[in-house]
Amino acid sequence: MSGPFPCPPDRTGPLVRRRRLLALSSVGLVSACGLGPGGSGRRTVTAWLMKDSASQGFLRRFTEAFERDHPNLRLDIRIQQWTGIGQKVQHALDADSGGGPDVIEVGNTQVPQYVEGGRLLDLTLESSLRWGSEHWLPGLAEPGQFLSHQYGIPWYAANRVVIYRKDLFAQAGIKALPRTRAEWLTVTETLNSGGNQGIYLAGQDWYTLAGFIWDEGGDLADDGDGWRGTLDTPAAQRGMDFYRRLHALGDGPPRADEEHPPQAGVFAAGKVAQIVAVPGLARTVLQQNPDLKDTLGFFPVPGRTAAHPGAVFTGGSDLVVPNNTRERDGAVALVGALTGAKWDTELARTMNYVPNKRSLAGAVDGEEGVAAMAAGAAEGRATPSTPQWGAVEADNPIKDYMTRVLTGADPATEARRASRRITEVLNRLN
Repeated sequence: MSGPFPCPPDRTGPLVRRRRLLALSSVGLVSACGLGPGGSGRRTVTAWLMKDSASQGFLRRFTEAFERDHPNLRLDIRIQQWTGIGQKVQHALDADSGGGPDVIEVGNTQVPQYVEGGRLLDLTLESSLRWGSEHWLPGLAEPGQFLSHQYGIPWYAANRVVIYRKDLFAQAGIKALPRTRAEWLTVTETLNSGGNQGIYLAGQDWYTLAGFIWDEGGDLADDGDGWRGTLDTPAAQRGMDFYRRLHALGDGPPRADEEHPPQAGVFAAGKVAQIVAVPGLARTVLQQNPDLKDTLGFFPVPGRTAAHPGAVFTGGSDLVVPNNTRERDGAVALVGALTGAKWDTELARTMNYVPNKRSLAGAVDGEEGVAAMAAGAAEGRATPSTPQWGAVEADNPIKDYMTRVLTGADPATEARRASRRITEVLNRLN
């Protein structure tokens, strides 16, 4: 389904209306047609949200509250699948009729590819005056910007942490979790003994590498004078050198990423002390090895100093408003409500996400993995904010660069080679 549809006149009794709401909720569609008195005079705001981003209970509670606060609006939430969503969103943004969604959830790093051609509503004014944009997590906010204007509004975040074996740490006599990268290396070296791997770090885990590069003040690419790859800068090479030293304290394959083989399975086998992953991966580990229950812990990726956790790639979702919406005011009101403190913190607690502002991190303090994730998210970053970055990832020269360095090639030579490839791809597409 795409776009809003008119609600028929309501001639049903209260029991039928209640059954209709339950039926719609059960198939992933929360619609306000026929809900509440005076419904026939309301305007419809349609939102596309992604499958599993929010529970049905959350959506039901939010819909009831939003319509109560906005009696002239009815909310029609339509659940979408991630598979194939890019083409579907592009079609909705390009439509002339304005009959598509009024608000769309998109991946935070996808915003640049949708903003081209003036297809998204500029929400800079609302962001600065009403929504507290100065407090947003940079890894969510920055990809939503284009030429210093805000188009993507941060909703929720997720990022990598260190998942570790409490029992192996105790057996090794480690009483304090590492807070600096130097301490992390020392601890991991201690753990890398007795048949155990100190850490399982696949050779091509480039998202984790990106965090080390950002920590050193470098980047994967920059647009100072046109986009160019920057893996050959001294800062980026320092990040790669740290990755090399950490990788050596385990048996991660230098020619594969973290999904080949899936690192959850490697960790579940019982001979690995640490992995770098989103906290939710712990559930997969426990499904494969229930004996590890109560042995898993979490801490933020350590930083260069103890003052701050390490930089991490921040994934998550932003909300955007198509420029062809027919319900601009309603769409803006919906974005403001979903991303505001009340509902953003409730979503974080419900779904174990990181809220969109540093100041809201306390909402998830009770969950160890999410609290570690929130601490890291404060130092989060995103991939270079250009629509062409997806093409770089499609034939990823960063992975090849990492493998070459980890198998003994000259780091400076390989960094220059990879940087040239990144530059060529970005400029070719421009």
